[in-house]
Amino acid sequence: MKKYLITLIASVAPLLMLAQGWPADYGGVMLQGFYWDSFSDTKWTKLEKQADELSQYFDLIWIPQSGYCGGRSMGYDDLWWFNNYNSSFGTEAELRSMINTFKSKGLGTIADVVINHRRNLSNWVNFPKETYKGNTYEMVSTDIVRNDDGGNALSWAKQNGYELSVNNDSGEGWDGMRDLDHYSSNVQTIVNAYLDFLLNDLGYVGFRYDMVKGYRAGFTGMYNAKAQPQFSVGEYWDSATKTADWIRGTADKVNSVTEVEAGGNGGIQSAAFDFQFRYTVRNACNNRASWDNLGRNNDNYNGNWPLISNTPSGVNAADVAYLGNGEMRRYAVTFVENHDTEYRSSTAQQDPLKRDTIAANAYMMAMPGTPCVFFKHWLDCKQEIKGMIDVRKAVGITNTSTYSNAGATSSYYANMTTGTKGRLVVIVGNDLDALKPKAKTWVEVVRGYHYRYLMDRSMEIAWIDKASGNFSDPITVTLTAVSADDNAKVVYTTDGSTPTASSKQAASGTTLAIDKTTRLKVGLLTNGAVKGVQDRFYNFEPTDVEPGFEPYDMTIHVKDPGWESLNFWSWNDDANLCRTTTSWPGDAIITGGNETSIAQTKTIGGTKFYCQTYRVTRSDFDVNFIFSKAGSPQTVDLGPFKHDTYLELDGGTTSDGKLTVRDITSDYDAVTTVRSDNADRPLDVYTIDGRLVRRGAATVEAAIQGLPRGIYIVNDKKVIVQ
Repeated sequence: MKKYLITLIASVAPLLMLAQGWPADYGGVMLQGFYWDSFSDTKWTKLEKQADELSQYFDLIWIPQSGYCGGRSMGYDDLWWFNNYNSSFGTEAELRSMINTFKSKGLGTIADVVINHRRNLSNWVNFPKETYKGNTYEMVSTDIVRNDDGGNALSWAKQNGYELSVNNDSGEGWDGMRDLDHYSSNVQTIVNAYLDFLLNDLGYVGFRYDMVKGYRAGFTGMYNAKAQPQFSVGEYWDSATKTADWIRGTADKVNSVTEVEAGGNGGIQSAAFDFQFRYTVRNACNNRASWDNLGRNNDNYNGNWPLISNTPSGVNAADVAYLGNGEMRRYAVTFVENHDTEYRSSTAQQDPLKRDTIAANAYMMAMPGTPCVFFKHWLDCKQEIKGMIDVRKAVGITNTSTYSNAGATSSYYANMTTGTKGRLVVIVGNDLDALKPKAKTWVEVVRGYHYRYLMDRSMEIAWIDKASGNFSDPITVTLTAVSADDNAKVVYTTDGSTPTASSKQAASGTTLAIDKTTRLKVGLLTNGAVKGVQDRFYNFEPTDVEPGFEPYDMTIHVKDPGWESLNFWSWNDDANLCRTTTSWPGDAIITGGNETSIAQTKTIGGTKFYCQTYRVTRSDFDVNFIFSKAGSPQTVDLGPFKHDTYLELDGGTTSDGKLTVRDITSDYDAVTTVRSDNADRPLDVYTIDGRLVRRGAATVEAAIQGLPRGIYIVNDKKVIVQ
């Protein structure tokens, strides 16, 4: 009996130790590394180039579902789980390279896991057949819930000789694709293998589960208990009470439709996004809001910040409660905007913050839970958000920190949060000075638009109010002594050396003007000793010039399909560089050309082409486009392109009626085979993917001297180096 008990304890203990859902006392910050249709901004190659900067501030980055979905897609119509990772954001090789680069710099990648539903190949029931680790995986018709699509799936199945599952959906239904039956052993087997592939093959560290309201919480728990991700967060949009119930439900193992084993997964297995936190901050920010995404231009702001914790007349109390204010704060992943709530366009306004983006992020960063910053906010407010993260980590705020209200009126709201290294007061609103903190206890370290941070003076550190970054114009930074000693000073260096008692001294509150690249280090000087040193790097360079890059023109040529006119609808990082009209179907090219437009017709080798020319202004520039006959018919999404390209319709269509295209560039664009005796005019050399490798060579021989064998772009022509 004793041996049996020891064996039982040994087998259960690892499960209990690993079961976490989300780590306790976690001080990390997460980035949602995309927004809706961010195909250009968040390509794997482009994100990878930002690894150094991102890893200085973020511990986790959540990226879109990365498998191929059959066409241009954000990943929520997932199709391939194992064998095709050439997605709308890049190739599988680029994905793996990005994840590995992030990992090497301490930045963990979170996979977007879409297992509530799945797309089919050609009819309602055929899923891809895939192989992983020598095993073949394929879902079948009986893996689809019986009441899928309000019964339409079952009607189709009966008419076409298929059977669906005997089980109805275990959660909320969604008619967009086939809802999976997670009671199915085949579904469970495939999902378990899929998660293993994501973690142990691609290198993700955790999962963001999409639409977890679509199936029982215990299934997420079962999958995580087996896969053991370091992090897991579910998208459960509802009240704090229901979200907390879902989190607790991940501990329960689902044995059958009628049998659930309480705690059978070994404890809570997932965190959840704190939607109520987002809703309360949105309500506070949007009160009497005019449209101004950053909230910088209207000084007549009259928000209602007490909505964060009070229950004003006519507002349901459940709408002002959130996970982070109680026992579930460990499992609260807080956010103020995401790809589903953001303003996408005038016809897809969603449910965005209409102002005070900066203050909303400042409040989030000062609160318990794990903050998740939205990528658009990072792009728009990077310097401010960097500073907020610097403060959060200096104070040691974690997902289990405690807080209390420090004051509130209709014009401001303030909380005090206790971290592992000190305390922080955050004040948000339009009257930041209405709260009068005790000068002996608190000192202001950062002030921004509608937010203010004050640190407890007992922290005994120096502070610099501006985060590291790239700048083109001179900046001013404020140096603060955060110390209980009224006589404390700061000492600093601007050459990157560690400050000592003999370095330059300044009183707390001193400002420095910086107009050139500088490594600034500031320490706190008390009683002749230096401590609490802070380090910042300010890089100065022109923002509109990329060193070593010379702009060039790129032309897309479309072989005349026999139409009297053709339209180009183009997009990239800067739509103004892509088209002259912002209305679908885009720039029109009429027979005979249009000399006033960037689009025209050309005859090349006796063949007529519709053409559009783009100015390539930087090395990471590329263009995507659709061409159509006045909007219909239209092609599939094409691109990205970086160099002259020749295309023609290939006679095919997709299942949704879009025209397919083939690349015929090799028939029209000269290819030069380079040998050591070739010479030419001064040349710039790029790799085939657009990276500048050499510029200004006097001859082709000099241009390609020492380059590895392969294909290069030399002054807009393909060159083969043998």
